[in-house]
Amino acid sequence: MNYQPPAGLLCPSTVTSQNGPTLSRVVAGMWRMDAWQMTPQQRLTLIKRCLALGVTSFDHADIYGNYSVEALFGEALALQPSLRGQVQLVSKCGIKLVSPARPEHSIQHYDTSAAHITASVEQSLRALGTDYLDLLLIHRPDPLMNFDEIAGTFSRLRLHGKVRHFGVSNFSRHQFECLNRRIALATNQVECSPLHVAPMFDETFDGLQDQGVRPMVWSPLAGGRLFSGGDAAGERVRAVVQRIADELQQPFASVVFAWIMQLPSRPLPLTGSGRIEAIVDAVRATQFSLSPSQWFEILRAARGHEVA
Repeated sequence: MNYQPPAGLLCPSTVTSQNGPTLSRVVAGMWRMDAWQMTPQQRLTLIKRCLALGVTSFDHADIYGNYSVEALFGEALALQPSLRGQVQLVSKCGIKLVSPARPEHSIQHYDTSAAHITASVEQSLRALGTDYLDLLLIHRPDPLMNFDEIAGTFSRLRLHGKVRHFGVSNFSRHQFECLNRRIALATNQVECSPLHVAPMFDETFDGLQDQGVRPMVWSPLAGGRLFSGGDAAGERVRAVVQRIADELQQPFASVVFAWIMQLPSRPLPLTGSGRIEAIVDAVRATQFSLSPSQWFEILRAARGHEVA
């Protein structure tokens, strides 16, 4: 039986920047897929249900699931290869984990050399069962990163048809702009939630808005702390979000996603769940907005003080 999303609910598509791919307004994060205990057919079903909702973009990294998640996703996609043209595959590289899957790694460290980026892309392509990535990100800023070397590597990967667009993850505004001057970047994927508002105030989002580049946001629900965390900030935010959710007659998580998406840099939030109901909640957030007073009530609860 085909999955039927809630009536009228469809996630809009967007362009991350004029130099970026067309991604869905909500991106499905796959980093926990190895913990979802799904068969290949169940993984394929999840992909198809996401597509039915208009969630066409899927976020990966080479290291997710101890280097296993890309292959799990690729195994599912291989059951229906025609879906490749309907999805956008995002992946990241630049971290080396100490892992039985990589016995040659003796210490966890960053590696943004041309050789490592190229080898990581080749491995991601094999694991995902595809000829190209829609978007490749440097996973973390590397103290030894050479901006010219990275830009040259990106250019060669594009020339050879391996990767179509490029970006970074967890970069500061200055780090982003240093690389962006050498090769056009499509996004900076950073952490943001009502319990982590730093990008709103450290120039990360301001700089991206100025460049016309849309950030991607990981952990928008604070890794679940908004639902169950016992810290004071979590309790304050949870109470305010729940009251606003009741006022708007919207799910709790939808209000949080809407709060993030209302920022003028227009972030693209990632989900982190294998439950289609959780992805539906994220997509619902594209259908409504908070009033300015509601938005600032959540910010006040997050920071524990008034704006002035």
